[in-house]
Amino acid sequence: MKKVRITVMRVARYDDLINKYENPISHACDMVEGTVFIANGWEKPSGMCDSAWESMSSFVMALAHGGSDFYDGWMKDPRSAMISCNDGFRPVSFYLEAMDEEAE
Repeated sequence: MKKVRITVMRVARYDDLINKYENPISHACDMVEGTVFIANGWEKPSGMCDSAWESMSSFVMALAHGGSDFYDGWMKDPRSAMISCNDGFRPVSFYLEAMDEEAE
């Protein structure tokens, strides 16, 4: 099983949707562009948002176990995937890539 690098590529925020539909909340997302997480196999990395992990964990598991070429050529690098969390107000895009390093 391999480690998987997870890089925060883009953090979006849709204030118009937040103002129209969301109840006020004090804390929503700590993700910062450029942040890198390393998944030890398919284990959730420390500091990873639970909601984001739910959106990507099946892809991380597949990559960690040698899976590739999702959706028949979707990604230029077949050992990668671009996944977004499921927060419709503050979506975060993550680039997942299988590493050559073995998981512990």
